[in-house]
Amino acid sequence: MNPAIFREYDIRGVAERDFDAAFAHALGRGYAAYLAERGATGRRRIGVGRDCRLTSDAYAAALRDGLLDSGLDVFDLGVCPTPVTYFALFDLDLDGAIQVTGSHNPADDNGFKVCVGRSTIHGAEIQTLRRLIEAGRAPDGRGRLESVDIVARYQAHLIGHLPRLTRPIHAVVDAGDATAGPVAPPILRALGCTVDELYCTLDGRFPHHHPDPTVEANLRDLIARVRDVGAEVGLAFDGDADRLGVVDRTGRVVWGDELLILLSRDVLRTHPGATVVSEVKCSQRLYDDIAAHGGRAIMWKAGHSPIKAKMQETGALLAGEMSGHLFFADDYFGFDDAIYAACRLLDVLARTGQRIDQLLADLAPAFATPEIRVDCPDAIKFAVVDAALQHFRPHHDIIDVDGVRVRLPQGWGLIRASNTQPALVLRFEADSRAALDDYQRSFTAILADIRQRLG
Repeated sequence: MNPAIFREYDIRGVAERDFDAAFAHALGRGYAAYLAERGATGRRRIGVGRDCRLTSDAYAAALRDGLLDSGLDVFDLGVCPTPVTYFALFDLDLDGAIQVTGSHNPADDNGFKVCVGRSTIHGAEIQTLRRLIEAGRAPDGRGRLESVDIVARYQAHLIGHLPRLTRPIHAVVDAGDATAGPVAPPILRALGCTVDELYCTLDGRFPHHHPDPTVEANLRDLIARVRDVGAEVGLAFDGDADRLGVVDRTGRVVWGDELLILLSRDVLRTHPGATVVSEVKCSQRLYDDIAAHGGRAIMWKAGHSPIKAKMQETGALLAGEMSGHLFFADDYFGFDDAIYAACRLLDVLARTGQRIDQLLADLAPAFATPEIRVDCPDAIKFAVVDAALQHFRPHHDIIDVDGVRVRLPQGWGLIRASNTQPALVLRFEADSRAALDDYQRSFTAILADIRQRLG
């Protein structure tokens, strides 16, 4: 078993190289051992969902068998977005769940997002699960299997819970041939949205483009369709629909921190003084805007699991990441759900009677890069970040909750290790294009020198 597949937030690797169906079965057994070690008694009810990747059906079947062989009752949730599996934790009152998904990674990848109770485990708990799988000890028994149409229950909940749009909005939805395709458009239409579908048929090969809306190239077709049909907004979902990408009517990409500005203003309107959590890749304009609207802004580690944990710790009502993970706890369950977030965004646009560009027109000008991913082997990526921290610390104001965010005279620069890929994540922001380019060149040269020294 390759220990490198046990990452910070989940289990992830190349399907049929890093793991196979036998591993999925062992994971089910190890998960049961994890519950037993935590003192769980009685019959436990566990949900299993999956995305549409070519290996997901077989992995989900083997995972279900491993859970059943360990005496756990299993609810087969079928092919569904990850947020729908999270929804099942609440709707079906489950004791845990596992989603088989490669998320936004390439089509040949796959993985497992693991929930115990109503939270995803991460960090040290992922490593505890690894050790239990390696030990090969698990309870024996025979659980019961039940299939549930959780997608229909989820759609009914959102349609019944959310208000209808107060004005018509024309949106293009690009599901990237992935799990949001059959789920999101019916909800949006029921709420009063005119929907133009793009790549909404399930195909685990992702033939049209890679389903990751944080990469601008993946939004090219969405941008073209929005312009061609004169839509007000374009909505893009990643492979398991927990990341939302947005383009405005002109085709400009609206990044995750800008979405969070729009949504935080609305939450703070109804919940004055609320706490909003975000992460180190987000614009300083976001943190300033939250404070200007009377909110308490917290900068924290990137990643859906750390963000959710910080929300629970602080009682935050809203959180978001640059990557398009958006979490609502004001009138929802507190997990990241891109379909629900899209509905909330459309509601803001409808109620205000304004377009996205109009709502953001009052922001101070800034120049920023998107997330820049630089290939870096897993074996050295954290050492590279540590070396960068030592380089900058003596002469700069540093935020080190997650990597190195360096405050600079006209902006800031960030270097952090990706927790999901063998890569470094960089981002820069400045109040002029010249300063932005200068910061990016400077950091790139520093990283090149560090990489050369580390080998």
